[in-house]
Amino acid sequence: METIALFGGTGKTGSRVLTRALDAGREVRALVRDPSKLQVSSPSLTVIRGDVLDPRAVNDTVAGSTVVLALFGQVKGSPATLQTEGTRIIAEAMAVQGVKRIVTLSGGGLPAAPDRPRLPDRIIRILLKTVSGKVLADAEGHLEVLKASELDWTVVRGPRLTEKPGTGSYRVGWVGVNASTQISRDDLADFIVTQIEDRSYARQMPFVSA
Repeated sequence: METIALFGGTGKTGSRVLTRALDAGREVRALVRDPSKLQVSSPSLTVIRGDVLDPRAVNDTVAGSTVVLALFGQVKGSPATLQTEGTRIIAEAMAVQGVKRIVTLSGGGLPAAPDRPRLPDRIIRILLKTVSGKVLADAEGHLEVLKASELDWTVVRGPRLTEKPGTGSYRVGWVGVNASTQISRDDLADFIVTQIEDRSYARQMPFVSA
């Protein structure tokens, strides 16, 4: 069974992924800045205290893993290039440790070739560029890091995330193609967990929605 190196395990989506991975009996190595924020404990969970911008801590987290889930993102006070630089450091550690598979998380504002954005989608992208231009630029930067690598990557994209209970049902498509404008974090976490072993979307950016 896969051993997961998890970045972002204390976040609203990452914490759900962590719980699901542990419940499935997987070994998880989680890098966290503040271990007290972890909502679970388990003999299968190894906690490494540190920051995603610290190459040594990142390397310690990736060591012994077979797949990386990089679910961290910008919060208030984060460096403008947190996701880009963090992804670069993770990719370098993966090269050293011989790990190929990485799954990251982004939003629908990050475009992919198969997208067919409708008017509401285009409006949302314009708003994102206006209100969260730095975050979107960082997401684009992290994608460039992945594309330039030889990693087996998947960027999971989602629309507006809600705290509603998961339904166990979701759509995997592209912006404007078999997609809606929201999804619960529970259902998004369910899909991310499937990507630990599923390679159907290798080097692709599926859009997951309700």
